[in-house]
Amino acid sequence: MGPALPHSSPRRLCSRPMGSLYVISTPIGNLEDITLRAIRILGDVAAVLAEDTRRTGILLRHLGLTTPLLSYHQHNEEARSREALGRLGAGEDLALVSDAGTPLVSDPGERLTARVLDAGHRVVPIPGPSAVLAALVASGLPALPFTFLGFPPRKGRQREAFLERVVDAPETTVFFESPERTSVLLGELASKADPERRGVVTRELTKLHEEVRRGTLGELARYYGENPPRGEVTLVVAPAEPPSPGETAQVDDAAARSLGAALLGEGHRPSRAAREVSRRLGIPRNQAYEILQSLSSPSRPEGAE
Repeated sequence: MGPALPHSSPRRLCSRPMGSLYVISTPIGNLEDITLRAIRILGDVAAVLAEDTRRTGILLRHLGLTTPLLSYHQHNEEARSREALGRLGAGEDLALVSDAGTPLVSDPGERLTARVLDAGHRVVPIPGPSAVLAALVASGLPALPFTFLGFPPRKGRQREAFLERVVDAPETTVFFESPERTSVLLGELASKADPERRGVVTRELTKLHEEVRRGTLGELARYYGENPPRGEVTLVVAPAEPPSPGETAQVDDAAARSLGAALLGEGHRPSRAAREVSRRLGIPRNQAYEILQSLSSPSRPEGAE
């Protein structure tokens, strides 16, 4: 028997080398935030897939790099993914970047990374700047646990569900919004939640006109209604305050039933009505929902199976 062969990596066992996709975080404003590793890899890969080639081109020129750029966005995602898989299969390494921050966080790329992994290639994260984490650590609100919700839907039931998610959240929530819709969103949250609920609006993080404004949701809604923000906005909202046991014990069950019946009569869905009963009377939402269920369920005669 001959000597045992040394352990080989998957790349060495293949007839051709397998390319890797590097998912690279880029600055959200200040170009000095780019990491040394990101600079090296951006210069080494065969091409960079970029959400906006003009914006990424400015970064590469600033770094003195001439790596070819390929546009990658929601309108050419399918065709560009096939091209990327072909190049990775030929042994080329590629990079994926977004306009700013960490790719795949409210940016294109999720489908590409999934297909790359399914094809047996490596997806290598290159960590760095993130507007989500920058806003969270600057907010002064509890950092753990927290939930990132992306951009809110603009209308309909999806927007209503988004607002309810933020209002009822037992953890800190972080999300993006366009500057022209920020004051409207804050006003909606202030009307549905306790107006004294704390929030933070961060704007133009790491840039010259960086702003971190803290206050209640009501205060922030009024301020940005009078002073419309400019630039990229990230919002952070404090967790919902749980009702104290004393407050819950003092709630009259009849009052909860009366309010719940009125809300259902106005056409509110049971989930929305339960949230309103919970908010107004300070009782747990599951308790409010049970009361609403008892109101909407027809009574059954004694002895019925």
